[in-house]
Amino acid sequence: MSKPNFEAMNQKELHDYVLTHRDDQEAFYAYVDKLHTEGNWIEMPPLQSLEDLENYPEFKARFRNSSEPRDNVV
Repeated sequence: MSKPNFEAMNQKELHDYVLTHRDDQEAFYAYVDKLHTEGNWIEMPPLQSLEDLENYPEFKARFRNSSEPRDNVV
């Protein structure tokens, strides 16, 4: 059985693949490499309290957007 082309997969497809194939280390490392390459995360220091979240409005906005239901999810 051949493995899918991880480089051709988008981040969502690879994420879903890793979740359904949790023992596949090659897929996991491809996913981590893709995360680093695309760099679409928000870096911030460790929070000292929940109130610290007020200092990172972009994080709150992204978290809020990702938790909203999506109409176009397959």
